[in-house]
Amino acid sequence: MTLNDLYDTILARKSADPDSSWTAQLLAKGPEKCAEKFGEEAIEAIIEAVRDDKPALTSEAADVLYHLLVMLAARDVPLNDVLAELARRQSQSGIAEKAAR
Repeated sequence: MTLNDLYDTILARKSADPDSSWTAQLLAKGPEKCAEKFGEEAIEAIIEAVRDDKPALTSEAADVLYHLLVMLAARDVPLNDVLAELARRQSQSGIAEKAAR
């Protein structure tokens, strides 16, 4: 499964019955709740990175990616826009990109 596949599945869940899907439940709670869940998962990933627990970090990283995509979907931000921004940044050094912000 690619991130695009996962994002497409998340988009399909936007119109699903919240009783039938965790993703639909989360999206039904609104963008703010989706952002909160993303933040919680990011913190959990940070904790596992500091602990140097690779299996736990792997699991939490998957949660972070999933919840990032849910948050993007909640705000109608296409994944392809994010990927295009990454591609744009790839054409310059990180130092130059940071200075341009």
